[in-house]
Amino acid sequence: MPERHTSDVLVVGGGLAGLTLALKVADQRSVTVLAKRTLTEGCSTYAQGGIAAVLNAEDSYAAHVADTLNAGDGLCHTKTVEFVVARGPESVQWLIEQGVEFTRARAHADPGDYHLTREGGHSHRRVVHAADATGRAVQATLEQRVKSHPNIRVLEDHIAVDLITTQKFGLAGPDRCVGVYAYNKSQQRVEVFGANTVVLATGGAAKVYLYTTNPDTSTGDGIAMAWRAGCRVANMEFVQFHPTCLYDPQAKSFLVSEAVRGEGGKLKLPNGDAFIEAHDARGELAPRDIVARAIDYEMKRGGYDCVYLDISHRPAKFIREHFPNIHQRCLQYGYDMTKQPLPVVPAAHYTCGGIMTDLAGQTDLAGLYAIGECAFTGLHGANRLASNSLLECLVFGAAAAANILAGPQPVLGAVTDIPSWDESRVTDPDERIVVSHNWDELRRFMWDYVGIVRTTKRLQRAARRIDLLRDEIHEYYQNFKIGNDLVELRNLVVVADLIIRSAMQRQESRGLHFTRDHPGHDTLAPTTDTILTPANFSSSSLRASA
Repeated sequence: MPERHTSDVLVVGGGLAGLTLALKVADQRSVTVLAKRTLTEGCSTYAQGGIAAVLNAEDSYAAHVADTLNAGDGLCHTKTVEFVVARGPESVQWLIEQGVEFTRARAHADPGDYHLTREGGHSHRRVVHAADATGRAVQATLEQRVKSHPNIRVLEDHIAVDLITTQKFGLAGPDRCVGVYAYNKSQQRVEVFGANTVVLATGGAAKVYLYTTNPDTSTGDGIAMAWRAGCRVANMEFVQFHPTCLYDPQAKSFLVSEAVRGEGGKLKLPNGDAFIEAHDARGELAPRDIVARAIDYEMKRGGYDCVYLDISHRPAKFIREHFPNIHQRCLQYGYDMTKQPLPVVPAAHYTCGGIMTDLAGQTDLAGLYAIGECAFTGLHGANRLASNSLLECLVFGAAAAANILAGPQPVLGAVTDIPSWDESRVTDPDERIVVSHNWDELRRFMWDYVGIVRTTKRLQRAARRIDLLRDEIHEYYQNFKIGNDLVELRNLVVVADLIIRSAMQRQESRGLHFTRDHPGHDTLAPTTDTILTPANFSSSSLRASA
């Protein structure tokens, strides 16, 4: 019989948000952390730029708030932005206390004198970083802390399949989340994970697109599971495309940090001409949506496969010191950024929408929290300000942890009554090629029809295709034993559907959502979020009000 597991708190996802929460509750609660692969293979590890926070006297909370609101193009929730920005310095300090070594302003600098870089949309230098591999430095430090904590159990190579709720399985008491079913990859079986509190920290869904900066784990699992369990989602149409992903068949999804532009890198056409200032007076430091659209426009206008990012005019020593990892990775692909421009293209990067939560990370479903990229808190609005993502992970990881600890002591209750996973009516897959073909088709039409520039006709085409794919995948899921690829594909088709439906509802261009049929803001309608409500949503359990 498959193994059954119980803990006070179950964290699904091993990125910065999930590990922050795990460490902050572990002294008082038993914690299980499920990771799809290793803890270092999520999006947090791949974050190059850094963490935005007000850390010197020349900057201010008001300026950071204003920059965030400006990037969000009218859709940020001001209360949320102020909540997050005010907690930036203490969040960075907590990481320092954990042992993270951020880059100093100079050799032998005084304690606390860190080098701050500036990225697109920021009015000040406020991004603290560990060279050009901040995510890796943070994750490595917290991974060591988590794996050495006696009250935290880490299980890698486990992918969550679905949330377990009392209502769905007829368990006693009001509807709440009491665990997840998760697929153990090494044992090739589905196991039961019961918990009094479940925290989704599963990251975003950029793998729904053909080209992305994200690792293969970014398949929208938490968003899809929460939607199936009856939680509302919001603003799924706002998918951020990072302007500069290295254009090379071997590089796959290697991002060239925005900090390269922040330190003087120039975007150029193949003939060497600069072009960004013709699209926005802020040039290379314009928000990401503007830069990505400008590149997309120039590539289509000129028939180019890519554009170029050139920082070779800066001293070679400066480049190697500030961007050691990017420099080395590019050398592996045959590009020396100290001597030549890098070929780059936009790629899907960040999911600004997600599961609706309040300022404590609580979702519509009792017992279920969502933090990090899978959550919608109102921080990012229609476009995320650079380096606010790791900050959000830290702030809401801490806020959710505090809320959990402030609640009643855990009582297992219905957790012990969870039924085992039922595979009595399914067989081994007969044609695995169906999964890979559907995966490829989904990602390609999302890129073609629901990408950087959209139209009503493109969205309608995508909607027709998603209906067919959803039916095929549902039938396959109902009849065959599951595996990692099928679980991810099932989640991706849900997320793709949510993105398309949200995009069709927004009859304007705003932030990351640009449609040729409605190129400007809708000035007649009030500025509102796009909220999607599942058929099984229960208003009686309403909790999310970011």
